[in-house]
Amino acid sequence: MSTKSKHSEISRYLETEIASGKYGDGSRLPSEIQLVKQFNVSRPTVARALRDLEAKNLIERRAGSGTYVRSNNERNSATRILGLLLPGLSTTEIFQIICGEIASLARVNEYGLLWGGSTNPRVDTDASLKHAEEICKQFIERKISGVFFAPAELQPGQGKANTHLAESLREAGIPVVLLDRDLLDYPGRSDFDLVGIDNMASGYMVAEHLIKLGCRKFYFIARPFSAATVDARIAGVREAIVRHHIEPPADWVRYGDPADLKFVRSLVAGRQADALICANDDTAAVLLRTLESENVRAPRDIRVVGFDDVKYATLVSVPLTTIHQPCRDIAVMAFRTMLERLAEPTLPARSISLTPRLVVRESCGAYLPRPKKA
Repeated sequence: MSTKSKHSEISRYLETEIASGKYGDGSRLPSEIQLVKQFNVSRPTVARALRDLEAKNLIERRAGSGTYVRSNNERNSATRILGLLLPGLSTTEIFQIICGEIASLARVNEYGLLWGGSTNPRVDTDASLKHAEEICKQFIERKISGVFFAPAELQPGQGKANTHLAESLREAGIPVVLLDRDLLDYPGRSDFDLVGIDNMASGYMVAEHLIKLGCRKFYFIARPFSAATVDARIAGVREAIVRHHIEPPADWVRYGDPADLKFVRSLVAGRQADALICANDDTAAVLLRTLESENVRAPRDIRVVGFDDVKYATLVSVPLTTIHQPCRDIAVMAFRTMLERLAEPTLPARSISLTPRLVVRESCGAYLPRPKKA
């Protein structure tokens, strides 16, 4: 019998014994050494079985003491609460929609939902990394069932901090489903469930659209410390450029503040680019405003596109061509992924990538005459 089926057999056996009342509330389970002898398996196999039960909130492991059955009240209350951990919520509009939909799904499925450290969705929803650490501790102390986590971006030290938060939850037996982005730099992949759009396909889609309009010279604009999703979008743009045999300048990926006049002037100096692909709509909106202050108009002077299709994409001075984020679909798939993870903690980590959709508006100059080929 495989190691996987062995640890599943042990966890099912102990779960049955708890359900039958052999091990009542607060009872101490056999030690790991006793279980090793009873099932003739290795100690890591037993430890894996106990982690599975801990993830279901059936048992509590006390350092230096042993493993104990949780009370029925603890099991019932904690297993019906989910959490949202969202450092930087206010900087990414898509999460407001995604989390609102998750809240609705939680109510329908009779789960409580903690936004940050509170049951009030207007409190503690936007967490700095330091605040996120405190919220994470509250989640662990309250022994909630699972956490939807959108890793922080645009903050120094975010990679190490994001990983620490996710690992702390896992060590406490709390499943984590990542929203939109991974913990690791692209193309790295952590072993947590992840739900978002196919960002590489998104980048390819935007670049190919511009190429069909006759564009050949691109700059990709992003803020420093952007999320791994941005690197995936860059990879997609690069793939489109390569497939169409376009030679980009060495510095075609540019990191800076779109509100910084000096940075923006460097993008349009000498008209070296005919299109600016922005990492997201917020970057594009700020960039459009800065360009206008320099009397550079989109799409007349330069074409601009973004990603996300947030509500102000249609409210800026020039409506943005962008990639639509199916926020409600992301929420539905994330919630379903969480339920599946709670039901079967030993499932392999999954990446669920939804199909992107290009939304064409004025900023890409789709109706302008095509630029002449060099």
